[in-house]
Amino acid sequence: MKATCSIKHTLFGLFFLVSACSSGQSTADHTSVGGAALNPEKILIVYLTRTKNTKAVAEMIYEKVGGALVELELEVPYPEDYRAIVAQVAKENESSYLPLLETKVDVSKYEVVFIGFPTWGMQLPPPMKSFLTQYDLSGKTVVPFNTNAGYGVGSSFDKVKELCPDSTIKEGFSTKGGIERDGIYYVMEGEKEKQVRVEVEKWLKKIQVLK
Repeated sequence: MKATCSIKHTLFGLFFLVSACSSGQSTADHTSVGGAALNPEKILIVYLTRTKNTKAVAEMIYEKVGGALVELELEVPYPEDYRAIVAQVAKENESSYLPLLETKVDVSKYEVVFIGFPTWGMQLPPPMKSFLTQYDLSGKTVVPFNTNAGYGVGSSFDKVKELCPDSTIKEGFSTKGGIERDGIYYVMEGEKEKQVRVEVEKWLKKIQVLK
């Protein structure tokens, strides 16, 4: 499926390119899938974030593998109030409602698609279900990553496999983020940020996306 590309470029792109050039190596030299070199231009990192923790992990991945960094946004944003969004998401999950996405991206030019999301109601968030339903990722490598409030991924990784039956699904990454219910929001800083950065690099090497 082709769609108009609406990609948010960040300063990380400049950082990544400058780092690669200063080391005397191209970005393609650092990235592989199953041992085969991969052009960073073939990598897409799509993420959904609310308290910015998933965004932070997405940016850590981006620093290591390059590619295009895209935040999923809705035509009608969720309410800011925590109780209100919990109630709305519960109704969407019960009715299998898929919210309309404001974000558009041409996935046809990418070979590896990272998808990042928080755990909502122990499930894959409805906006990510929308993305995986709207776009055909057949034949691509799909790499899920997750932040959660300490209860794990729930059924989210299984749902990714269900919605991408003709994709190669890599082992996912998950880490504890904030606990919005308790008023704990962004936590990817200080020692926590350093810890997660190390874990992300180990994970990328383990799944052979990073040499």
